[in-house]
Amino acid sequence: MSYRQCNQAMFSLLFLCDRVCAGCNTEIGYGRFLNCMNAVWHPECFRCHACNQPICDYEFSLSGNYPYHKFCYKEHYHPKCDVCKHFIPTNAAGLIEYRAHPFWVQKYCPFHEHDGTPRCCSCERMEPRETKYVALEDGRKLCLECLDSAIMDTDQCQPLYLDIQEFYEGLNMKVEQQVPLLLVERQALNEAMDGEKSGHHHMPETRGLCLSEEQTVSTILRRPKIGAGNRVMNMITEPYKLIRRCEVTAILILYGLPRLLTGSILAHEMMHAWLRLQGYRTLSQDVEEGICQVLAHLWLESQIMSISGSNGASTSSSASVSRSSKQGTRSQFERKLGDFFKHQIESDTSPVYGNGFRAGNHAVLKYGLRMTLDHIRLTGGFPY
Repeated sequence: MSYRQCNQAMFSLLFLCDRVCAGCNTEIGYGRFLNCMNAVWHPECFRCHACNQPICDYEFSLSGNYPYHKFCYKEHYHPKCDVCKHFIPTNAAGLIEYRAHPFWVQKYCPFHEHDGTPRCCSCERMEPRETKYVALEDGRKLCLECLDSAIMDTDQCQPLYLDIQEFYEGLNMKVEQQVPLLLVERQALNEAMDGEKSGHHHMPETRGLCLSEEQTVSTILRRPKIGAGNRVMNMITEPYKLIRRCEVTAILILYGLPRLLTGSILAHEMMHAWLRLQGYRTLSQDVEEGICQVLAHLWLESQIMSISGSNGASTSSSASVSRSSKQGTRSQFERKLGDFFKHQIESDTSPVYGNGFRAGNHAVLKYGLRMTLDHIRLTGGFPY
């Protein structure tokens, strides 16, 4: 883009018999003309490429070989904020400065990071002004796309739990013991974490726990309703007494997260349970959390492949076409969401979870999961 000025010849009354208008390809003749872009034009022929109206201003904008009104150029090329929908302002140096999410490429004004604009607790996208995110009772916000597949109570999570148990069985890692799975609020999760004698938890927010101690946990009994102002209401909980019958007393998962995120957290915590139930030694944090992240990553990959396969299936009736179209729209976002959760695991910068995953994933890709687990049992570390 550049700003250009028309030559003052636009006010001349010269006769240019040998010059042809670059717009209409006829002689300029007598009268006013414009000398712009290394060509001459009838004033009415020098038009904006966007609105097709004559450019009468002394200054205009240029993109490629096309002229624009300055306003039209701004409308077409100046980036707008995905949150407030206004043009992103220039900084003190006159440059357009904005922030962008590294995965979703959501562009927004820098000040939205400090003005209280909510982020979705699942996908991390900022709340656009024309959209109202759902407010969960513990203060988290959930976008409507993530809400579509959100798991909100313990009963609703049981089919997913069975799916992940089958996933582990398919890896020849069946969990024989019946370990309770409970969906809980943030406060209950934090209280249960305080009740554990040991364990490492991913900060700033823990979203899943594998418990070994006896304690009473408040679990979500019934799916809450979405009330006025997109607020979650009528949350019903009940106390659940955990009894130690083996090395694992329960798995707790934070409620209100979409199915793929809930599943990846559950796959991670299931690996903690499997390691304890199989009698693995006390491992270093990076090794244990790393291999748990590998299993979460593997489960996400299996789900993304399943979604991609279902999108390729054909339908035979108009009713099924309608249903598949609606499901296809959701599946497209779920596929993107799955890719995002994978990206989070792969790009995690923490020494325990991030570096641990990369070391574990490298070992599994090189030696296979079974040999990697055997090496961990023998040495307490990953093979290289």
